[in-house]
Amino acid sequence: MNTLTAMRYLLALQEHQHFGRAAQASHITQPALSNAIKALESQLGVVIVKRGRSFAGFTAEGEKVLVRAQRMLREYEQLSDELRMQTDEPVGHLRLGAVPTAIPVATRLANSLQMLHPGIHTTVLSCSSDELEHGLTDLKLDLALGYEERANQAVPKLTLIAQYEEAYFLLKKPHDSAANQRPATAVTWREASSQPLCLLAPPMHNRVILEAMFKKLGVQVKPAMETNSLLALAISVQAGRVQAIVPGAMVGALMNTSGLVACPLVEPQLRTPMVLMHLAQGSGSVVLDATLRFAQSTDWHAQLAKYAGALQI
Repeated sequence: MNTLTAMRYLLALQEHQHFGRAAQASHITQPALSNAIKALESQLGVVIVKRGRSFAGFTAEGEKVLVRAQRMLREYEQLSDELRMQTDEPVGHLRLGAVPTAIPVATRLANSLQMLHPGIHTTVLSCSSDELEHGLTDLKLDLALGYEERANQAVPKLTLIAQYEEAYFLLKKPHDSAANQRPATAVTWREASSQPLCLLAPPMHNRVILEAMFKKLGVQVKPAMETNSLLALAISVQAGRVQAIVPGAMVGALMNTSGLVACPLVEPQLRTPMVLMHLAQGSGSVVLDATLRFAQSTDWHAQLAKYAGALQI
C-alpha cells in the first residue's frame, strides 16, 4: 500500500469520524480503507486508531501521525504543482478561509487572483474564527481572512497582512419604492438597538463585537431572530419585519440586487480591522507567495477601497 494513499485515508477518517463515511468519501470500500490503515500501523509499528464496535478516536501516537500526514501530503501537493509549472507562472491550489462577514471580500480576492494567475485554483471556505486558526495550524488552509484582534491571540503565531476596516450598517426594507434611490440616513447604535433585529448567533465573533458595543452603550438587546447564515439574515430582512446589522462588505454584495436600504451606524463609529493571516514560518508555496504579493498590491487595495469597509451608500 502506498504510504501517501494510506495517509489520505487516515485524514479522511479524521474528517468524517466514521469508517464507512471516510471510505465513501475516498471512493473505496470500508474494508479496503480499514486494511490500508492497519498496514500503515504495521509499517510504523504503532496503533493509530482506537477500535471498538465502531470508530473510537485516535491514540496519542495517532494524533502525531495525523499532524505529519497533513504536512507530508501538503508538501507533496506543492511539489507536484511546482513540477507541473512550465514557466514562472504559478500553478496549484490555494485553500482560502474567511469569516462569514468577509466572504464577499475573499471571493473577490479569489476571482481577481485567478484572472491574474489562471493557473491558481482557489477553494473559498466560510469558517468561524476558531476554524480559521485550527485550519492554518493543521495545514488545511493556506491563507485566512479574519479579525485582527482574534489573529493576534492565535497560537502558534501567525503572520498578519492588513486589508481593510469593517464598518457597520443597519440593513432594512425601504419605506417606499423610491427610498433605496436616496442617500441613506445615518442611524445611531442606540436607535438601532431598539429595532427588531436579526443578528448572527453566538459564538460568532461578529456577535461578540456587536454585544461589546451594546454593553458600552449600556443597552441590552434581545434579538427577534438569530442565525449563523448571512444569507438567512439577508432574506429575513427582505421577507419580514426585522432589521440587521451588517458590515460594509456584505452591503456591497447585497445592495444592487436586494432592494434594501443600508444606513451607516454612528455615535460612536465602530471600525474593526480585518487581516489576511498565514503561518509565520511560511510554507514555501509558490501559489501562496503569489497570493501574498497580490494581496499587498495597489490594484487589490483599490478594490478593497471600493467594495469593503466604510462604503459610500
